[in-house]
Amino acid sequence: METIHTLTQLLTNSDCQYQIYDLGRKIKKIDAKMFADTEQGQVAYPYPMQRKAHLAIVYWNQDQQPWIWFLKFDLDERGLLKQADVGNFIKYVLEAMGTRLSQEMTEEQQHKLANNPYTFKPAEDKMAVFHSQVRAELNLACSQYYEHAQHYFSGELDWEKWHSVGLQGVTDICARLGQEQNGVNLRKALKHLPNEPLYALLGALEHTELSDKLAQRIAQMAQVEIDSGEPDLFLLSALTRALSGASTSITQSIYCAILASPRLSHQEVLIGIAGRCWHWLRDASTAEQFLLRLAQTGDQALFNQLFADLVMLPELRMVLLPLLHSSPSPELADALIRLQQSAKA
Repeated sequence: METIHTLTQLLTNSDCQYQIYDLGRKIKKIDAKMFADTEQGQVAYPYPMQRKAHLAIVYWNQDQQPWIWFLKFDLDERGLLKQADVGNFIKYVLEAMGTRLSQEMTEEQQHKLANNPYTFKPAEDKMAVFHSQVRAELNLACSQYYEHAQHYFSGELDWEKWHSVGLQGVTDICARLGQEQNGVNLRKALKHLPNEPLYALLGALEHTELSDKLAQRIAQMAQVEIDSGEPDLFLLSALTRALSGASTSITQSIYCAILASPRLSHQEVLIGIAGRCWHWLRDASTAEQFLLRLAQTGDQALFNQLFADLVMLPELRMVLLPLLHSSPSPELADALIRLQQSAKA
């Protein structure tokens, strides 16, 4: 019998279809070829968070009934998966289930498989978004909350009657923006929503690819806060994160305006950019401005944490590392020196 060394082998040998997602920074699909290369140590894990890979593996058979594993693996200093950890998890799977994954598991098998150090439970809000996306991807039925959420966001109910709208209904709509006028209804609803449903909606949109029209509406709301004499920085942070799935042509003026202003570059806003919108920092001058604003918060621990986290991202590594040896502004230079001192301590 063929020895199984990777999750890709295990899934392929079971005649299952599967999809890999990153669940760390934002819910994002990982291409099967890229994941196979990552498992073999040929490339770094694409979306590390806190030097870990937070994965969701969804696999299904011809019945379209998906099984899901939520897995967390440590990464080495180069951002590579530790193959021994993956191998250990595979041993747990083989002991619990054998080599065929597309079978119903007994309660004993489920307990045996769950009892390993590599599984984790995502936050409730992220779990809701993820389940909605998977069900939309596989053309499975929406949750029981979908229809009521549609009525609410289409304006058929009083805007203040949001208490009965379930989060799963909100995430179901966000996973189906191109269907049944959902995207259009959300765009029209945004200016009417009370804080609670607005923040719930923006939180779900953080993990969603946006149409240009919806992105432009959210960007307009962000611009209102930017132009305000008394901006709501927590709302600006939520709007900024929600734009993570928008085209750069729409978002560039927003993040440039935020980073141009020490006042708008609040910790919450900067954390949101680092966590959800890191691709905005691929431009070296934008990355340097971001780090300067981060240094100006005076929170060296936060600076160290976010820099260490961002520099592990393969697409930002060669943008950020040169800054350690360049001559940036005195404030940024001082923060980078303290960062390096703490790394040696």
